[in-house]
Amino acid sequence: MTISLIFPVLFGWFAGWIVNYLSDALPHTRKLSKPECLQCHAPFSLMDYLLFKSCENGHPRGKRVWVVQIAMTTLSIFVWLQPPSKLGYLPALLLLLYFGVVFVIDMEHRLILHMTSIVGALLALILGFVMHGWASALLGGLGGFLIMMGFYLLGVLFTRMRNKRLKAQGQEADEEEALGAGDVILVTILGFLVGWPLVWFLILLSILLGGFVSLLLVVGLLVTRKYEKNALMMFIPYGPYFITGAFLIVFIPRFLAYLVPG
Repeated sequence: MTISLIFPVLFGWFAGWIVNYLSDALPHTRKLSKPECLQCHAPFSLMDYLLFKSCENGHPRGKRVWVVQIAMTTLSIFVWLQPPSKLGYLPALLLLLYFGVVFVIDMEHRLILHMTSIVGALLALILGFVMHGWASALLGGLGGFLIMMGFYLLGVLFTRMRNKRLKAQGQEADEEEALGAGDVILVTILGFLVGWPLVWFLILLSILLGGFVSLLLVVGLLVTRKYEKNALMMFIPYGPYFITGAFLIVFIPRFLAYLVPG
């Protein structure tokens, strides 16, 4: 057993490299470019980048690099020991890699990139077909799109009302939206993956997760006395919560069975 874990450890560590590289490169260049320091844009040599060394100007890589490496390696071991139903290890790891890239980029930049969406849609359609069949996968994507489009339009209305209120108070308007078009696309993709009718539960679970974390943040600000009047007007990226919800549904089905008996 111990020897067999060498493979998921190596594959997971390699997947962590890929997630870190794509999360560094895509938001800034929108292409597979040479790794650069995020602080001074000094180019890395391939070996220095893979060994997580500081750039030539002495800027360290940051904690996110190590969090991603450890998380991807741990998840790789998890799916090696308990692969999702109807999926093998490698398809599951590929899905985790996509989850990781979207999670990190949206957390750091509040972006759902078109290139990751295209790759994710193809991957989710294929895996959704394998797990649920074409009908469920396509209906899941359509249902996710329609539901999220409704929430998106409500978010646009809320933003307009918020800006009107800010202008009435003599403050500068803010065009930031509660939900972006990227969130609509992401849930459509995840709808292909989880299928119909689980896309309903995915959206509900993700919203509850986001609300719970937001509540903890507000409580933390109150406890540390860093709470400001406009704290409740702050928006959080919802992509990571949609990814977390999809992960729980696909990789930990016992969690779903516990919450929704039968």
